[in-house]
Amino acid sequence: MPPVVLSRRTSAFLVAFGVWSWFIWPNFLRNVWGDPRSFEGGPQPFLLVHLVLVVVSLVLGTAIAVVGVRGLRGARRTR
Repeated sequence: MPPVVLSRRTSAFLVAFGVWSWFIWPNFLRNVWGDPRSFEGGPQPFLLVHLVLVVVSLVLGTAIAVVGVRGLRGARRTR
């Protein structure tokens, strides 16, 4: 299978998406953590579901950013 070549524009978008994920999701988790529904005698399903959502989103955002960085490096090498 031949390697996939990403344009610089697409690669930059992927990196920007990854960075955006790291700005948005930790703030979202702080807001959920402070919500009274999160702790009523211990962690509630409301908190646990949102915690899983945040962790998955950060992992995927990081993976997408890594693909973007690799695309930018590859575009630089082909010049």
